[in-house]
Amino acid sequence: YRKKYVEDGPERHAKGRNPRLYRGPGGEWRLTTAERKRILLAHIYGVDIDPQAVEVAKLSLLLKVLEGETRETLDSFYRLFQERALPDLGANIKCGNSLIGPDFFAQAEYSLLDEEERYRINPFDWHAEFPDVFSGDAPGFDAVIGNPPYIRIQTLREFHAGQVEYLKRRYHAGGKGNFDIYVLFVERGLGLLNGHGRLGFILPNKFFNAQYGQPLRELLSKGRHVSRIVHFGHQQVFAGATTYTCLLFLSRAPQESLILEHVPDLQRWSDGAIEERRALASAILSGAPWSFVDGSDNALFARLSDWPARLGDVAHVFQGLVTGADKVFVFEGLEPVTENKLRVRDAEGSEWILERELLKPFLSRVSLESHARPTANRWILFPYRILDGRATLIPATIMGEQYPDAWRYLCAKAAALRRREGGKWDHGEWYAFGRTQNLTEMDAPKLIVQVISRTGRYAYDDAGCYFTGGGNGPYYGVRWRNPDDQHSLLYLSGLLNSRLVDMYLHRVSTPFRGGYWSYGKRFIVQLPIRTIDSSDPADKARHDKMVSLVQIMLDLHKRLAAAKTAHEKTVLQRQIAAT
Repeated sequence: YRKKYVEDGPERHAKGRNPRLYRGPGGEWRLTTAERKRILLAHIYGVDIDPQAVEVAKLSLLLKVLEGETRETLDSFYRLFQERALPDLGANIKCGNSLIGPDFFAQAEYSLLDEEERYRINPFDWHAEFPDVFSGDAPGFDAVIGNPPYIRIQTLREFHAGQVEYLKRRYHAGGKGNFDIYVLFVERGLGLLNGHGRLGFILPNKFFNAQYGQPLRELLSKGRHVSRIVHFGHQQVFAGATTYTCLLFLSRAPQESLILEHVPDLQRWSDGAIEERRALASAILSGAPWSFVDGSDNALFARLSDWPARLGDVAHVFQGLVTGADKVFVFEGLEPVTENKLRVRDAEGSEWILERELLKPFLSRVSLESHARPTANRWILFPYRILDGRATLIPATIMGEQYPDAWRYLCAKAAALRRREGGKWDHGEWYAFGRTQNLTEMDAPKLIVQVISRTGRYAYDDAGCYFTGGGNGPYYGVRWRNPDDQHSLLYLSGLLNSRLVDMYLHRVSTPFRGGYWSYGKRFIVQLPIRTIDSSDPADKARHDKMVSLVQIMLDLHKRLAAAKTAHEKTVLQRQIAAT
């Protein structure tokens, strides 16, 4: 406004009963306090569910009105207009639930809520609260800006499941999986715009690739609403919090193209440098994962994206064991005592002698190598028996009779084990693992995937290594879905460890600090897999050659680990590179 008034001739706007400008110290033209009040009340609106945040926002805006004013100018203003210098922002900045509207009151369960819960939910009617905005020829806001909250729906469900069900019904973006509510704020903000309105949010970029982001990607791509994206990659915007963010700019009106900007250096970008910016056709966006990596591999990526078979279709991808108390069940191995017993050290540094039969080789923070067998560096106490493909907890009486040393140890740790999950395990099976899934998955040959890595690390394990994991790590397991599959597991190892498949993974996965990527289940199940027709001799020959090469690699890596001299290591490394 000030710039416009000055360009229009400042003197004419400094006259009359309601001047908009005045000359400040040094002759600079400044907006009058009255004009600042008018601009604020006419243009700025805000909603937040936190009453304290609302009051802080009001105070910040009022300080902006008073910015640069002195006691003298304020006294002059008061004498001239006989009104208070500060405006009442009660009609502009309000406390309410941006996502939940008055239709929430119609839910049958609303009547069952106590007064405190109703107060906390605080449904908000945008049209009724801001009638001037949602009336006239162009109802809605010209601009919606914000930093929406990042809250997983599981967290919200702990407080009130009714809210979750309402949100899933009310918003298209909440239609898939365990979403984060920031995707709902994008849909809500887009719906508040008028026909020419614009939206700008800073938010996690995870919805680009996550399964729960599919409905939002569909909504934005179908309406061609995306006008610009500033992708921060693994650069960290918020101090003290590891959050992978982007700036998302939307337009209510359809856009034929969008601007994509990558930020390799946050400091240079904040200083005004634009290093990686390009225009893309809006048509490239769809409900499928959004890949914004530039380069000569785009055509190849598109071809692989159309490949019919995915890892999730042909393979079983499973997470590791969940003990609920790794510090109790995992040990450092010291030395054999007898053929059947092993001396171990627990997490507290105490030494124990345990029956070898109940100890399984365990991977603890081992960095895996492609085409190399993993080496267990710990032991895990496994109080189960596996019969006919089922794992059953060994009864306490048998534990005491057949495995007295292990039972003595578990009894010493009973208090800690019973306290797990808020006392959930304070019963007869107190020494069981926290979860029963995948107890039978560890012994058979498998590929073990390192979840956080710079490149794909899929290690072939035929020694029955046990591991924990899931989510962001440390490991997942992979084997063919059909136990009678004609494909060798080594063939799958060759494909997954290739640079080709790794290029694809980096297009669909989430980056982490330091150039690391997530190889979690939700990403690797998307990988294209070339299956073999065993009745086709040429196909069978390709399969067998891949298996042969992987077997050679496994042998070379084993010999490399045992090599004693630098010359021997050099020769083996050359053979590995050639293979």
